[in-house]
Amino acid sequence: MFVDDQQLLLFYAVSVLGGYLLGSVPFGLLITKIAGQEDIRNIGSGNIGATNVLRTGKKGLAAATLLLDGGKGAVAALAFAMLGVDMGLIAGLAAVIGHNFPIWLKFKGGKGVATTLGVLIATSWPVGLLCILTWLGTAAIFRYSSLAALVSLAASPVYMYYLDDLHHVWMAAVLAALSIVRHHENIRRLATGEESKIGKKKE
Repeated sequence: MFVDDQQLLLFYAVSVLGGYLLGSVPFGLLITKIAGQEDIRNIGSGNIGATNVLRTGKKGLAAATLLLDGGKGAVAALAFAMLGVDMGLIAGLAAVIGHNFPIWLKFKGGKGVATTLGVLIATSWPVGLLCILTWLGTAAIFRYSSLAALVSLAASPVYMYYLDDLHHVWMAAVLAALSIVRHHENIRRLATGEESKIGKKKE
């Protein structure tokens, strides 16, 4: 199907906006509020993601947050891929940005790990699976969720290079860079030995 420049520009705009809006749904905040929990932004790190939801002691809520945050990234990438492979990649990236900087929460969102993994699974499932296994292995050894996220997502462009094409490599590289930026405080705490370990409630 032939697509002229105006249609292509429209496809890009729709992919960016649609992906962003999907990603900006704050499932962690919504789920905890529906369950009658305290505002997740006042607990632990103040993050709206699954790791902080786990600090409420409600493993079921944390699992639901993880699945929904990952799911919105996957849905964005898959849905807009119907407009073209590039549109799916762009929508997936926009979904992560939406999660990290949601307009509904004054652009104060999460760190996008689950959403990024969802995008990776949707766009290249072998790479997504490898990243999840890398996360699990790193978390099991060191017991730091942030370190596991950083290692697994930093490895994703390398996995993409060997298992997919350059279009996917640049997307994985951008997502990895975004994750590193969003984890800058965690990196500082890891360096000083102040980072909380998995299973330990933050005071």
